[in-house]
Amino acid sequence: MAGKHSQTIKSKPIYLIGYMAAGKTTVGKQLAERIGWHFVDLDDAFLQIHGFTPNEYIRQFGIDAFRRKEKYVLEDIADMSPYENVVYATGGGYPCYEDNMECLAELGTSVYLRWEARDLAKRLMLTDLSERPVLQGRTEDELLQFISPQLAAREAYYLKADHVVNAPGFTEDADEQLVDAIVSIFNDSKT
Repeated sequence: MAGKHSQTIKSKPIYLIGYMAAGKTTVGKQLAERIGWHFVDLDDAFLQIHGFTPNEYIRQFGIDAFRRKEKYVLEDIADMSPYENVVYATGGGYPCYEDNMECLAELGTSVYLRWEARDLAKRLMLTDLSERPVLQGRTEDELLQFISPQLAAREAYYLKADHVVNAPGFTEDADEQLVDAIVSIFNDSKT
């Protein structure tokens, strides 16, 4: 569905980055639908290319092996994709490995979905934590204790994004507000 905004946003791919539960997939799908683009979740692409979900791969081969494989998934998908107008949802740690942010800068436009750690903990509590091996069995307070230092360490990478969109907080329509903010950024840059 080609939205009225599709002609105002450049065809350079958009890469959504941010921490776990930042809404990269949800916002990415909504954004792509709104502007009439395609959507690709890099976790799904990892499964298609390597035959494992990221979590399965991490459990079997470790996080370092996963990061090495993940690095090339985006480049492989970008090379294979017949579409110019694509919104990508990256993995939460993708921007923090080697020169991945420079890679994103070459391939398209990156947007950091920036949340407070306490709001990410609340959002994660609404998900199936069994799908996230490092978070399994944690309480909301334990999630916050885990997230805060990791988010602080990743922030330097995330802030290299072309655009930073601050989340409105833990609200029912937060994802929609993020989509609106992203569309506004691209529409404003066109004028």
